Amino acid sequence: MKTVQTVEEFNQIISEDKETIMIFTAGWCPDCRRLEMFIGDIMAEHTDKAWYEVDRDQFPELAEKYDVMGIPSLLLFKKGEKLAHLHSAHAKTPEQVREYLETLPV
Repeated sequence: MKTVQTVEEFNQIISEDKETIMIFTAGWCPDCRRLEMFIGDIMAEHTDKAWYEVDRDQFPELAEKYDVMGIPSLLLFKKGEKLAHLHSAHAKTPEQVREYLETLPV
């Protein structure tokens, strides 16, 4: 999974026509490390989406703009619009993440 390096890169990626999942994380977050243990398998099941990681501490303005109050959070974007948000309390197991992806509005 690629890591977003700049706000400009973030904005460019989310404006594309492809469904993009931005995963907001932080290096100190134990739930984020747990997510890392299973997200690779889920990404392999959903190759129709682009997957990126955003360090919430590096980009607090993006976290604030998109209402990321807890991490990890998975946000779905397409054509610059946030279409769905899996909040941290519901992103702790592979089953929760898979259920979120299966019920996306696109």
